[in-house]
Amino acid sequence: MISVDDVSYTYMRGTPFEKTALKNISFDAAEGEVLAIAGHTGSGKSTLIQIIAGLIDLQSGSVTIDNLPVDDKKIRRLVGIVFQYPEQQLFEETVERDIAFAPKNFGLSEAEISARVEEAMRQVGLDAALKKVSPFELSGGQRRKVAIAGILALKPKYLILDEPTAGLDPLAKRNLLKEIFGAIKKSGVTIILVSHNMEDIARFANRVIVLAQGEILFNGTPRELFMQKKILVRAGLEPPPITQL
Repeated sequence: MISVDDVSYTYMRGTPFEKTALKNISFDAAEGEVLAIAGHTGSGKSTLIQIIAGLIDLQSGSVTIDNLPVDDKKIRRLVGIVFQYPEQQLFEETVERDIAFAPKNFGLSEAEISARVEEAMRQVGLDAALKKVSPFELSGGQRRKVAIAGILALKPKYLILDEPTAGLDPLAKRNLLKEIFGAIKKSGVTIILVSHNMEDIARFANRVIVLAQGEILFNGTPRELFMQKKILVRAGLEPPPITQL
């Protein structure tokens, strides 16, 4: 379980440009849950997930992952994070080598790495025939899948997805989400989905946390959220069209 307790964070503390990004944030993410974090630009979403992933040092409060403090090096094997436009970080000559890059850094055997590459490709719906193809010859949606597969090859227990469909056309977006929340969810991985798209949250999330100006406005089910018009307006979010209807 991920436990976030009374976390606050301020950028450029003690300067004229001081800006508070998070204020007294507390919540838990249970094992196997799909937890959505929603909010407008500047709400604190990115800061929060970077703290959970151990990429930003805590200033106050605490974050534990399976009872380990977030600064424990062991959590690097537990938490995988996929940022917006992860395909911009692809650099290897082939799809196989790009997906294998992170597992190699953990010193796994070649046989284990190969097995993980094949499994990760299946999880995101990439044809095995693409292993020897350059990722730069693929479509935008396929490159996104390669980037996500590179994280899945680490076999994280917790997967953080930051706007995973940003910039994709509707068909590529639909296919990507279908794969992520099909095979991956069945494996028991806990997913934290950062998104402002209420349709995606309605389809896939068990629970949603809404942030606005660094504070939690709502913590509950998507159905409960869509009935809270004032909260949606304050957070700058649009409910799904069917809910509006």
